[in-house]
Amino acid sequence: MSTASKTTQLDDLKAKILADKVCPELAAQATQLVFGDGNVDTDIVFIGEAPGKNEDIQGKPFVGAAGKFLNEMLDNIGLSRDDIYITNIVKYRPPNNRDPLPEEKAAFLPYLQAQLDVIQPKIVITLGRHSMNCFLPDLQISQVHGQPKRIRWILTHDGGEKTETSLVILPLFHPAAALYNGGLRQTLIDDFGAIPAILKLIETKNLLNKQKGTA
Repeated sequence: MSTASKTTQLDDLKAKILADKVCPELAAQATQLVFGDGNVDTDIVFIGEAPGKNEDIQGKPFVGAAGKFLNEMLDNIGLSRDDIYITNIVKYRPPNNRDPLPEEKAAFLPYLQAQLDVIQPKIVITLGRHSMNCFLPDLQISQVHGQPKRIRWILTHDGGEKTETSLVILPLFHPAAALYNGGLRQTLIDDFGAIPAILKLIETKNLLNKQKGTA
């Protein structure tokens, strides 16, 4: 799929969220929808929980203090925001930055799945327990952070055709939590440092699977 086609599909998806009036109570008290930002041709998608105050004002995810820390960690592994795509499960700021509610996450989940279907990343990095639990509902982030997990995933293609594939999820602590907890901060930096090696392993396995399929 071309970059232009992906961008058009994501723009259409953003318009659909507005047209479908997803979570109208949240929308009514938010400044704007915070859909997502970054490279649509990336191998890496980061998924947070919900926008905060700065994100609500600017219309982009992770632009506050947590975003600054995220940018620093990306720089540490030779990446920038231009190399990745980043979004949240819930795309309106909850009042007073409270945790997103189960029904809010459920309402936005189909649109998040559609975003991933368009981008088709090699790895999805979840930031925080709310994001992780959308993909790995039975796990505790304190026990599995930094450990990649492969799950089955249904892709919806142009025309509505569905195929099953696998998706690698890497659960990490949320940068906001690490800002207030020195121990978590170093843990997150260490987990982040493993991303290039994990991505290389995924690419190697994908190549081997492709070779087996054509052998």
